[in-house]
Amino acid sequence: MGKKDKKQPDDPRAVVRKLMKAGKVKKKCCRSSSRCKKCPVLALKRAKTDLAKAA
Repeated sequence: MGKKDKKQPDDPRAVVRKLMKAGKVKKKCCRSSSRCKKCPVLALKRAKTDLAKAA
């Protein structure tokens, strides 16, 4: 009986939110000069480009 999950959400923010819940991305940006690997800002940018490529 569980929830039926879509493969990839259409909204880039939803993608980043899912990554945050999984612990792959931090909840807040630490604003370091060179953005860290777990930065939510970069994750959002990456998600936007991935969705643009897929479309």
